[in-house]
Amino acid sequence: MEIGSGKGEFIALNSQFHPEQNFIGIELKNKRIVTTLKKLDILKHPNVRLWNKFIDSEITSVLSPDSIDQIIIYHPDPWPKKRHHKRRLFQHNFIDTLYYLLKSGNYLHISTDCPDYAEWIKTVFVESKDFINMSQQGYTDIIPENHCLTYFDRLQATLGFEPLFFLYKKI
Repeated sequence: MEIGSGKGEFIALNSQFHPEQNFIGIELKNKRIVTTLKKLDILKHPNVRLWNKFIDSEITSVLSPDSIDQIIIYHPDPWPKKRHHKRRLFQHNFIDTLYYLLKSGNYLHISTDCPDYAEWIKTVFVESKDFINMSQQGYTDIIPENHCLTYFDRLQATLGFEPLFFLYKKI
């Protein structure tokens, strides 16, 4: 499951490399769903489903617990202004929902190019106790070998912002 499919690079590429796996792309913005659909072909990507949905506790009525093998969240909106922090994706309720969805022992991959948001994410996860952070420093700037370079990775790099990567394992 990719939460926030953006422009669809990850889901389009990885679904072709792994035809034996099913991929769910979740995106709030209709325009980004359309952009992702332009990268998909029904014959080349029969294992992809896109869902225009916000991930919250209501998803428990649609998806079973422990039903997702891996969750990818690349470059969620950092909502940098302090008065907007309540809009940030990573909140305690959201982490509880991720815990519900992800199979035990499996991984959650996150990247952000905002150091302040990286600290926020790290703190929220420390408080949850449901996931183990696989990086000793909390996050790393070393690009994981299986990372798919996205539009937002390239855009932020041109602006001088390098991505930070998290890897959490569900306990």
